[in-house]
Amino acid sequence: MRLNKAKTAIMLLIAGAVLSLLGYAAFAGDGEPGGSGDPLVTQSYVDQYVQWRVAELKSGQVLKGGAGTEIIVRRGQAAVVDSTGNGIPDLTAGADIYGGSTVPVNHLLLVPREDGRGVKALSPVVVMYRGEATIR
Repeated sequence: MRLNKAKTAIMLLIAGAVLSLLGYAAFAGDGEPGGSGDPLVTQSYVDQYVQWRVAELKSGQVLKGGAGTEIIVRRGQAAVVDSTGNGIPDLTAGADIYGGSTVPVNHLLLVPREDGRGVKALSPVVVMYRGEATIR
């Protein structure tokens, strides 16, 4: 009878140790996935590539986009700047807009490469953009 009690006690101790290790492993992370201790993406990535930014351009200013930058002219009149001669894809119209041509308001433009393409304000312009861009 003592042998059975000893075996039972040992089995309970082993089971308790295994459960403790499993519990520790399950909750050993630095917080929830996506939390500050374990972010899925960094804040700078979200700020640069996911969130739309708004810029107010004065007449003559140019917004040049990096590769993959999306641009929407919300108000005012702007023209495409394109030194390559290939234009900027207008995803709304399904066509390219070539250098010097006016950008339709509320159309989504996509800068395919970082080669100086963008938009130039012909009047005061409000532009939304997502991605890398410089304003001069």
